[in-house]
Amino acid sequence: MTMLALYMFPVLFGLLLVGVPVVFSMLATATAFGWLVFDHALVFQFIEKIEDVASNFVLAAVTLFVFMGCMLERAGIAEQLFAAVHIWTRRLPGGLALGTVIMCIIFAASTGVIGATETVVGLLAIPVMLKHRYDKGLICGTICAGGSLGTIIPPSVVVVIMGPLADVSVGDLLVGMVFPGLIMSGFYLLYIFGLCVLRPEAGPVAEDDDGMTLAEKLRITMVALVPPMCMIFAVLGSIMLGLAAPTEAAAIGAAGSVLLAAFYGRLTMAVLQGAVMKTLQVTAMIMAILLAGSMMTGVFIGAGGVQLAQDLVEMANLGPWGLLALVLGLAFLAGFVLDWISIVLIMIPLFTPLIVAAGFNPVWFCILFLVMIQTSYLTPPMAPAIFYLRGIAPPEITTMHMYRGVIPFILLQFATLGIILLFPETVLWLPSKLLGFN
Repeated sequence: MTMLALYMFPVLFGLLLVGVPVVFSMLATATAFGWLVFDHALVFQFIEKIEDVASNFVLAAVTLFVFMGCMLERAGIAEQLFAAVHIWTRRLPGGLALGTVIMCIIFAASTGVIGATETVVGLLAIPVMLKHRYDKGLICGTICAGGSLGTIIPPSVVVVIMGPLADVSVGDLLVGMVFPGLIMSGFYLLYIFGLCVLRPEAGPVAEDDDGMTLAEKLRITMVALVPPMCMIFAVLGSIMLGLAAPTEAAAIGAAGSVLLAAFYGRLTMAVLQGAVMKTLQVTAMIMAILLAGSMMTGVFIGAGGVQLAQDLVEMANLGPWGLLALVLGLAFLAGFVLDWISIVLIMIPLFTPLIVAAGFNPVWFCILFLVMIQTSYLTPPMAPAIFYLRGIAPPEITTMHMYRGVIPFILLQFATLGIILLFPETVLWLPSKLLGFN
């Protein structure tokens, strides 16, 4: 019976390779193998999984964070943020790219939705950087890598889903990812600045003068940046100070995005309706994949898959660090062919108990896994970040520009991974101080 669990993944990957959508691939695999394992009791097994997903209140944060991002996108608030950031960075080497990364950081901290961040920022930044003759590879790498920061900068929809699967507090994960997110963002900024100092033609300094006085710049910055930053502080600050659970903080963010749209005079029925419909589409997609993955995981466990995995690991005699390297390596390879939610649903329930049994902290492991997942956004052939960019980029930016542009940023992601591996306190210190995490 346990060998059935081993055959599930080749069947799943086979369905994916022939073009079957992820959710139907998981459902078909779960149904076929579940019937062999549970027979008629499979119906009750699936009903239980539906109830588990439907009654998990933590997942309500997914809908609320998605709505917050969709509301900011539909209300056009990103345009004001973009203009305010570039006022201060445009005269630096690579200033437009630096400002774009900063914009991505702010927007990632406002939404947690990667596709929304990359699409909105890309539409704003690409024409400006092309106008100033920026290197096309740098443009692509900046947009793709910056847009994917929503994985590692809180609030993150990925973390909301990962927490219950790993049996780890979502609040601990959201707080623990703060420093890794800042480290990775800092690497991006240092790389862009260093590249454009050494190769000025890659990111020319803006030659035209914006003609603004310091008072005007400060006024625009105050109007464009301060209200969104207040909303970000309300969401993340309430979690870090222990005043609100992640779901409650997400509700604050959702309400704050509506108030922000009203503050800027952008709140109309059309904007609200568009944000709600987009939220429904994104949430339905995520929840459908989550439910299918939960069903497949249940069948895998029922077939003795966890015990089989433990036996295989013990037979391999890898040791704790060898096991960790294996899991992270598998996550990296899976990123070539699977989207992030599939990787999380398949690997986190399977490997987290093994990692904990090996003596590693589960919060630290989850953040390491997050960083590794982030590389999947940039590594072909799946590379969702490249797909998003391909949909909004003009014809003069080719796919080869995109592939070439993301390589340095993938290396920077691995550098961040190395720092977290060497210094676990980059993840564990802040939750211990703010949330009393041990």
